[in-house]
Amino acid sequence: MAAVHPSPPQAAPPPGEADPAVPARGILVVDDHELVRLGLRALLLMQTRSVPVYEARSLADALALYGSHAASLHLVLLDLELPDAQGLDTLVRFRRAFPASRVIVLSGTGNPVLMQGALTLGAMAFLPKSGHLGEVLRYVQEHDLGALPPPASPAVSATARETQAQPDSQLQQLTPRQVEILDWLLAGKSNREIAQLSFLSEGTVKNHVSTLLLQFGMRSRAQLISALR
Repeated sequence: MAAVHPSPPQAAPPPGEADPAVPARGILVVDDHELVRLGLRALLLMQTRSVPVYEARSLADALALYGSHAASLHLVLLDLELPDAQGLDTLVRFRRAFPASRVIVLSGTGNPVLMQGALTLGAMAFLPKSGHLGEVLRYVQEHDLGALPPPASPAVSATARETQAQPDSQLQQLTPRQVEILDWLLAGKSNREIAQLSFLSEGTVKNHVSTLLLQFGMRSRAQLISALR
């Protein structure tokens, strides 16, 4: 079940004094590892106790929580590997349900395909969990995400940039549909399985795969998978 942990209510300031509390900026932390959720929540509440922090351990819980609290949620910290969703499909399904959501992807890997794919699919940033969780807090602080509109272009953390591999120029040319198909391809899905998942014909999927091979200069899907994993 999803866990909701809004911050405790603040006492009213004495008469004649301004309320020092920052306006509530709800944050939804989506991760199936309890220690990660607790760590992020503790860091966020240390910064300001006026931020309601909600927790979800699965995509289904996250969708339900966001649907119930959309008006007060300004940011989603989304892990891509959940019990009921894996890889870029996690981000695709969340943003399909809530296109206006502001999402920072948390990932256990610095895979350049996942990183560029997440940004192409609308994530505001890609932050590897291999770094210190404080990097997430710094990003939230530096961008004041509860008060400012989404940035004009998605951001990548310094850690992510350091781990980015050579296929970057090719990845920037991918469409969201190609990124989605590439994600399934890297997961070992066949053309038929990808067609079923994407609601495309098998012939259309085959054309997409051929285009990906040409873009990356690969002779086979096995070579592509080996190069990008």
